[in-house]
Amino acid sequence: MVGKIIFTLISFLLFFYVFVFKLIKKNDTIYLAILISQAIGILINLVQILFNVLNGWFFTSVTYIVCIIFPTLLLILETKGINFSELLRVCTSKILLILGNRKKAKDILINLVSKYDKSYIGHKLLAEIYKQEGGMRKAIDEYVKVLDIRGNDYKSYFKISELLNELGKKDEAIEMLTILVNKKPELYDACTMLGNLLIEKEKFKKATNIFMQGIKYNPDRADLYYDLGITYTRMNEFSLAKKCYEKTCEIDSSFYNSYYRLGQLSLLYRDIESAEGYFLQSMYGETETKSYYQLSKIYMMKNDKNKAAMFINRALENDEKYYELIESEPIFLPIKQLIIKPEGKKDTSNLEETQKEKIISAYLDDTYTLTKVLDEKQSKTGKRKFD
Repeated sequence: MVGKIIFTLISFLLFFYVFVFKLIKKNDTIYLAILISQAIGILINLVQILFNVLNGWFFTSVTYIVCIIFPTLLLILETKGINFSELLRVCTSKILLILGNRKKAKDILINLVSKYDKSYIGHKLLAEIYKQEGGMRKAIDEYVKVLDIRGNDYKSYFKISELLNELGKKDEAIEMLTILVNKKPELYDACTMLGNLLIEKEKFKKATNIFMQGIKYNPDRADLYYDLGITYTRMNEFSLAKKCYEKTCEIDSSFYNSYYRLGQLSLLYRDIESAEGYFLQSMYGETETKSYYQLSKIYMMKNDKNKAAMFINRALENDEKYYELIESEPIFLPIKQLIIKPEGKKDTSNLEETQKEKIISAYLDDTYTLTKVLDEKQSKTGKRKFD
C-alpha cells in the first residue's frame, strides 16, 4: 500500500509538471496527449487502490509507463534542451516524407515553425521540401532563417548559393559563396561552384585564385585541376593549362574531357602526333563523337585518307550534325566520295556536352583557326612546342 501511495504522489507531481510547465506555459497541445495518458494511468492506479481490481501485470505495466517512464523521459529530454514537441513533429514529418506524403509533412513543419520560430531542424526540413516542390524563393527564406538560428551551418550557405544560381541571381550567388569560402576554404563544392561562376563572369584571375585554394585543401580532386586548366586556357596561358590537364589525367585516367583539351592544345601548336594520341584517349562518353571528328582531320593532315574516312563516318553514325561541318571544311574534299551521308540519324552518344564544355571547345577551336598562319613561320617542322 505504501508503494501505491508513493507511486500516486510521484504520478501527480509529474502530471502537475506536464500540465503547468508544458501544456499551459508552452501552450502546446502536443502535451495534451501525454496528460491524457497520465490521467488514464492515475485513474487505473486509484481503481487498484480503492477497489483492489485491475491488479494484473498488464495494467501495472501500463500505469508505470504512462505515469512515470514517459513523463520522466520528457523531463530528462527537456532538461538537456531537447524540445519534445519539436522532436515528435520532426520525426513524424520524416516518416511521412519516407511514405511519400509530402503535403502532410509540410503542414506539420509549418505548424512547428509557427509555434517554435527558432526550430533549426524544422526550418531546414521545410526548406528542403520547398526546394523539392520548386519553391526556390520560399526555400531561400527558410534557409536564411536556419542561418539566423545557427550561423555556422555552412551547408545551408551552400544551399542558398545553389538556389540563387538556379534563379539566375549569379551575382548574389557569388557573394554568398565568397563569404562561405572565406569562412571554410576547404569546402570543395563551394570552391568548384564559385570558380565556375567566376569563369562565366569572365573573372578569370579571381577564378584562378579560388581553384588554387581548393586544390590546396583537396589535392586529389581531378576536376579542380581541370577547371583551373579551363581558366588558364581562357587567359591564353596555354602552357599552364597543359600542366593542369596533365595533372587531371594523372589523378583520374578516365577524365576524357581532359585528354580532349590536351588534344586541342596540341593542335593549337600543330603537334599533330601528340594531338592524335590525346584524341584516341578521349574517345568515350561526351567526347567520343567530337574526338572522331578531330581524328579525321588529323588523318587528312597526315594524308591517310582511309583512316580519315573511317573516323568521320564513325562521327556521322553518332551525330548527323557533323555532316554540315564536313561540307564546310575544304580539308575533306579529297574523301568526299568515301563519306556516307547520314539518313536522319540523331545524336546517339547519350551524353550531352555541358555548356561549360561547349564554350571551352569553341574557344580553343577558334584560337586554333586564328593561329594557323603563325605556325609554319615559327617552326621548320610544322610544330610549335609548349613553353
